[in-house]
Amino acid sequence: KAFNVVKGFLNLELSDHYFLQFFSLVKNDTSYGIVTPQPGKKAIMVEYSSPNTNKPLHLGHIRNNLLGYSVAEILKAAGNNVYKTQIINDRGIHICKSMLAWQRFGNGETPKSTGLKGDKLVGNYYVKFDQEYKKEINTLIAEGNTEEEAKKKAPILLEAQDMLRKWEAGDADTVALWKTMNGWVYEGFEETYKNLGVDFDKLYYESDTYLLGKEFVAEGLKTGVFYKKEDGSVWCDLTEDGLDEKIVQRADGTAVYITQDIGTAIQRIKDYPDVGGMVYTVGNEQDYHFKVLFLILQKLGFDWAQNLYHLSYGMVDLPSGKMKSREGTVVDADDLITEMTQTAEDISKELGKLDDFTEDEKQSIYRIIGLGALKYYILKVDPKKRILFDPKESVDFQGNTGPFIQYTYARIQSILRKSGESELVTLSLAETALHPKEKELLKQVQLFPEVVQNAAEMHSPALVANYTYDLVKEFNSFYQNVSILGAETPEEIAFRVQLSKVVGTTIKNAFALLGIEMPERM
Repeated sequence: KAFNVVKGFLNLELSDHYFLQFFSLVKNDTSYGIVTPQPGKKAIMVEYSSPNTNKPLHLGHIRNNLLGYSVAEILKAAGNNVYKTQIINDRGIHICKSMLAWQRFGNGETPKSTGLKGDKLVGNYYVKFDQEYKKEINTLIAEGNTEEEAKKKAPILLEAQDMLRKWEAGDADTVALWKTMNGWVYEGFEETYKNLGVDFDKLYYESDTYLLGKEFVAEGLKTGVFYKKEDGSVWCDLTEDGLDEKIVQRADGTAVYITQDIGTAIQRIKDYPDVGGMVYTVGNEQDYHFKVLFLILQKLGFDWAQNLYHLSYGMVDLPSGKMKSREGTVVDADDLITEMTQTAEDISKELGKLDDFTEDEKQSIYRIIGLGALKYYILKVDPKKRILFDPKESVDFQGNTGPFIQYTYARIQSILRKSGESELVTLSLAETALHPKEKELLKQVQLFPEVVQNAAEMHSPALVANYTYDLVKEFNSFYQNVSILGAETPEEIAFRVQLSKVVGTTIKNAFALLGIEMPERM
């Protein structure tokens, strides 16, 4: 429409016609911003959650699951085929500790007999083991041992180590107990995943994959990627790449953690030959581990190893400090989900927003608001930053929160319900003159596809979250300054209603990428 140059900057003013053309393209597009994958395009595998099977999921897992799930959905929306996966750490000394404590102190109790979720029950015995272990250490110190000696000699630890050896040797009773207790944990996890709204296409288990890397250690020795030390242990020298030497197999021939990661990565490509890259959602304390893993896979000659990405993230703190699961002071994921729903209920009641809803409708909305608050509060922060999570602040109906955005969406749905037939009015867009607020709103809507692509490239749901907040602020400014249902002509009403609908669709599509449901009314 017009342009000028100020201090070397070219300023363009776009014509109404340009915005109206865009509007007519998107007004009925329910999947606006979402790209369909092209046939033959390489897929991406996204790993997240990957818990140990000796305790329930906690607050750290919540950030992990929400990030991994959201990044997978964003990559999909950007036009990629995506597989969601996890590796379940179902073997090792940690699970033997829970098993041993249950054998000693459990009196045969089960999730059914106690009414506890299976992961909670097994987690209680992990805490019990730690309590007994500490008692034994104190006794040994009192008998004249140093603390270091006591930690190694405590009978309960020696017994747990013996149990691990039995498991590795395939002892029938040990394996049977291991299967039973892991089964309890998986049922508990399933329930948590369902409540959190995350899912997986394929599960890997450490007990299946821990032997996988060993053949590649042998292969790497042949090709000179690895070398043997005098004691028989196998190493990879990464000093030329600015990293240290890394052990990949112990002197006694047993695998270390990275060996199994090597095996699992290779197995995944065998299972899914269309995968061309992987994203690992793991906390930032593992940054170095993944540098080493990716480099070793490149040295072993896998071309897909160039396309591995560690989605690293910071800790989550609560106002009351960090979390430890050995002492049983951990913040449980289930408890937090329940607390969020309760907080949403308390605040909704205070505001009296749901007085004319049935009890079932209310419960459903409390859950949608509570989970939306939790997910948004966590996902709006750049993954690399540490988070101080404040449940009460996250459920505020004002400001940069999930409920504020959900409330705006519900307001738009209410406008659409009240507008009746005005959506059916045929607009002759050629003669429509736009209000500046309408232009600003369309400008904001127009950014969405680009935001999705950027978020996919950066592996950052925070870009989608904060874009949605900006869009909602723009809509609320439009709503306050421009009369929608009270506009002067039927055409104006129809245009503003349809524009509101486009904004609603964009908000809904953006929030779906964050795994957040939308209430039709609030």
